[in-house]
Amino acid sequence: MKHLLTIAGSDSGGGAGIQADLKTFSALGAYGMTVISALTAQNTRGVQAVLPIDADFVGKQIDSVFQDIRVDAVKIGMLPNPEVMRVVAERLNRYKPLWVVVDPVMVAKGGHSLMPAHAVTSFCEFILPLASVLTPNLPEAEALAGQKITSFDHMESAGRALVDRGVAAVLVKGGHREGEPTDVLVTPGGCQRFAGVRLNNRHTHGTGCSLSSAIAVGLANELDLAESVKRAKEYVTEGIRNGLPIGGGTGPIHHFWAWWPSASGN
Repeated sequence: MKHLLTIAGSDSGGGAGIQADLKTFSALGAYGMTVISALTAQNTRGVQAVLPIDADFVGKQIDSVFQDIRVDAVKIGMLPNPEVMRVVAERLNRYKPLWVVVDPVMVAKGGHSLMPAHAVTSFCEFILPLASVLTPNLPEAEALAGQKITSFDHMESAGRALVDRGVAAVLVKGGHREGEPTDVLVTPGGCQRFAGVRLNNRHTHGTGCSLSSAIAVGLANELDLAESVKRAKEYVTEGIRNGLPIGGGTGPIHHFWAWWPSASGN
């Protein structure tokens, strides 16, 4: 069994963040561990409050895991401030995990900012160089690459710009575009498109967290990057297809669709 570590924020509603990461790890047969970078008061309707965890304590969590348990891959999600980013970068540069999948969580699905504007520079300085693969959605890719994205060519251009800045690979996710949600994988060796299916289900909370976690599981299991992305997209697509109508807003995807059917009701 592979051991996966998520460094991310906690979602009290259970649909995204470390909760989605752990569900994904478990559903795909991996053992999950956590470093909590922030607490959120959150539900299906949105984020009501965010409480960053002290950076020194984030570092202690990372030490506790790496000094006792083998880590086959790391997924990084929400990092609330530059102080936490610096500590995460320092520890990962020290422990040198083989794979680091970075989901640049900048804005919650409901629109709440999860990365202050002043922290973006620190994110680019400290976190981008760690990434084996970066998985931005279109708004995140625009912010990190500094360019507008309205086409597949633009997605490729933004990905190349980030690879040129030292990121090993970038998966620019196309879910925010009209039409089918095609993603574009950019590496130093070229570009590859991964077609998706637009499903008529609004319960999509946690898709980004789950996709990046599923990619990390694939890499930990020694799949190549393209196959890891392909399988991760298939897993998340079925999670959306069976999305759970929980709460009064945007419900979560169903992480365990392969084990039991979607249940209705709040």
